[in-house]
Amino acid sequence: MNKISYLFSLLFLMNCNSSLEKEKKYFSPGEKWMDNNGVHINAHGGGILFHEGLYYWYGEHKIEGEIGNTAQVGVHLYTSQNLYDWKDQGIVLKVNETDPESDIYKGSIIERPKVIFNKKTKKFVMWFHLEPINKVYKTAEGANVGYGAAKSGIAYSDSPFGPFEYLRSVRPNAGKWPINVQDFHKKKVSSEVKKIYGGGPEHLPVHVDSLNILGRDFKIGQMARDMTLFVDNDEKAYHIYSSEDNSTLHISMLSDDYLSHSGTYKRIFPSKFNEAPTMMKSSSGKYFIIASGCTSWSPNPARSATSNNIFGSWKELGNPCVSRDSLTTYYSQSTYILPINGIKDAFIFMADRWKPENPIEGTYVWLPIKIKNDKLIELEWKEKWDLSVFD
Repeated sequence: MNKISYLFSLLFLMNCNSSLEKEKKYFSPGEKWMDNNGVHINAHGGGILFHEGLYYWYGEHKIEGEIGNTAQVGVHLYTSQNLYDWKDQGIVLKVNETDPESDIYKGSIIERPKVIFNKKTKKFVMWFHLEPINKVYKTAEGANVGYGAAKSGIAYSDSPFGPFEYLRSVRPNAGKWPINVQDFHKKKVSSEVKKIYGGGPEHLPVHVDSLNILGRDFKIGQMARDMTLFVDNDEKAYHIYSSEDNSTLHISMLSDDYLSHSGTYKRIFPSKFNEAPTMMKSSSGKYFIIASGCTSWSPNPARSATSNNIFGSWKELGNPCVSRDSLTTYYSQSTYILPINGIKDAFIFMADRWKPENPIEGTYVWLPIKIKNDKLIELEWKEKWDLSVFD
């Protein structure tokens, strides 16, 4: 082979390798993620449903500027067959732009939408944290602040592609005590603690039960902010949310049709101030939670916990992040744990890197979850990775 032929062959092989590299699919945590139209995916605080061979990613549609932290458009849907490439399917739950009394009127707060499928009713059911605009407090400059309503919004559809019909908003479990209620919760609540607190540990005492927020909200229903949904092997569904001014997590079983609460729920980690809860279950039957602390938009160390029974005793495991920047959960906050269809014990930790000053620029951090000896879970930072890590 002469030198010219050799050089042409070398250039050909280099070009082939470059093409193969471009075709190979990767997750790149924290980087912009383009959809089929070349536009950055706009599904913040979202969750994913797998149904009949397709993944459905539902999330908050953000717009530019601080106003984008409120619901100006609605809930966005993307679909994928492989989890790398996503097709824009448009808005599946639109805000109401004509009726200012509507719970989901434009400018309300719609956060962390999650969709599950009910095999009995054949309905797709969406839950989300809702702050109706008439319950949202405003600063002198007109900016929305505060999460005083702390409600859950419910919508449903006959199709995963929507449109979803808004049903109602609720405070969970009005008139119902948790399975681990204490006697003092049922005592008369003094008028001094009947006010709505601002939320977060800086506004509440270390031992929040001294205020008995649970008892305060017994009749009207418990507060529900950051949330997720979890469907167990027996098709029972659960609503997991930050309650009691974010001081305590609640795990609440839903009704058989997934459209309301069953009245059965448990308080876990009182006065520990967890938000952004997510849940998974290993093949051995162990439940795991990953959540965050309460520092608003600012990242903080993740927390994790495990239990053998969803309504049993939960053991705290600490921060699952094990790489550099672990104290910021890699500059992100948990939004969902995605089980990979067809692969045993394969789970993806889904998180958002929030950009509250311009929320449309927020990015996504997806990382594989490692289960160690079925006792704890780890999140290791990866600049680039693919599903072969689960082989």
